[in-house]
Amino acid sequence: MFLPLPVPVPSARHRSAVASPANTSAAPSGADLLDFARSTAADVALVASLPLDPEGRTWMRLQGPGGSEAWLIGWPPGSGTGWHDHGGSHGAFATAAGLLTEQSLAAQLPTEGWKVLELADGIDRERQLSESQGRAFGPHHVHQVFNASRTGHAVSVHAYHPPLPMMRRYSRTGQVLRLEQVEWPQEWA
Repeated sequence: MFLPLPVPVPSARHRSAVASPANTSAAPSGADLLDFARSTAADVALVASLPLDPEGRTWMRLQGPGGSEAWLIGWPPGSGTGWHDHGGSHGAFATAAGLLTEQSLAAQLPTEGWKVLELADGIDRERQLSESQGRAFGPHHVHQVFNASRTGHAVSVHAYHPPLPMMRRYSRTGQVLRLEQVEWPQEWA
């Protein structure tokens, strides 16, 4: 089962926190975002403060480096994001607990002017990220992330710069990728 990406919604399952010093004027690089994600994932007290729900993902918004957007996310067994991109933002994520699987496309897709694409053979990539492992990605990255465990939660830290201007969601059948929805930040409030 794949669930939507976390969005900021006020409730007992979602809260905000500040986990980094004040923003600097320089835009963070992918390496900076990955360093932030890894160091925040190693913050045992912060990770333990995230409430975990057996039926849905939970999240906490964090202050990332250099004006970036960041999230601490709890993944119950079997949860995931579905295929999506980050609207042209680059980013990084690191696993704080458990094991996450990322499936991605090793191709730069056009960002506009299409609804359906037939993907070339050989572009699929899959990696598993265990505790303290992470990865950075560029502005054209399309992927899905999920917790394949049947019994244990996973927790991760994600950071994006610039803050997400939108997200595109896709469905995939075989080698066909179809744009299904575009989400805008004002929809997440």
